[in-house]
Amino acid sequence: MLKVNQLYDLTHSLAGEYLSGFEYPWQALGGIKALILSLGPQLGEGYKEVSPTVWVHETATVAPTAFLGAPCIIGPGTEVRHCAFIRGSALVGANCVVGNSVELKNVILFDNVQVPHYNYVGDSILGYKSHMGAGSLTSNVKSDKTLVVVKNGDETIETGLKKFGAMLGDYVEVGCNSVLNPGTVIGRHTNIYPTSCVRGMVPENSIWKTGGIVVQKV
Repeated sequence: MLKVNQLYDLTHSLAGEYLSGFEYPWQALGGIKALILSLGPQLGEGYKEVSPTVWVHETATVAPTAFLGAPCIIGPGTEVRHCAFIRGSALVGANCVVGNSVELKNVILFDNVQVPHYNYVGDSILGYKSHMGAGSLTSNVKSDKTLVVVKNGDETIETGLKKFGAMLGDYVEVGCNSVLNPGTVIGRHTNIYPTSCVRGMVPENSIWKTGGIVVQKV
C-alpha cells in the first residue's frame, strides 16, 4: 500500500501522468518544480499567468493578502484564503481550500483537498478529497538531519531524501493538531485521531487512535 497506484486515483490531478511514471510517490518530489513549469504554458483557456510562472484559474478565489510564490498553479474553484503563504513549487488542484495562514512548499494537492486552518504542508502529496484538520502539520526534516526512511512494519525503505513530509492517499482525514513525521504514508480512507504523532505506513481503511493504536474500519 505504498505505491502510487495504491494511494491515488490519478484522474484527479494535473500531475496524474507525471506520477504514473513512479513506483513510489515520494520519488516524484524532486520534479514538482519542473512539472509546474512545463504544465503552466499548456494550461489553456481559463488560466491566467498573474505573475511570472504563477498560473491561477479564473474561477479560483485568492485573498489579496495571500502570497503566491513561483512557480505554482491554482486550479478552478479553489479558494486561497487570508494570509496563505504558498512558497513555490505548489500544484493545487480544483476545488481545494488553502486556508488562513497555511504554508505550502513543494507539494501536489489533488482535487478537492482541504488544508483550511493553520497547516504546514511541505514536500508532500495529498490525495483526492483528503483533509487536514486545524493545526495539523507535515514535518519534512528529521531532527538529526539524516535521510528519511519509510517504515512499513519490519520493512524499511531508503528514500535518499533529506526532505520528505507525508503522502496522504485519497479520502484521508487527519485530526486537528496532529503531526505527520517525516516519511509518513497514510493509505486511502484512513482517519487519524486529533493530536496524534504519526510515523511510518498507516494501512488503508483504518483508524490511527490515541497512542498509535491502529484498528481496521468495520
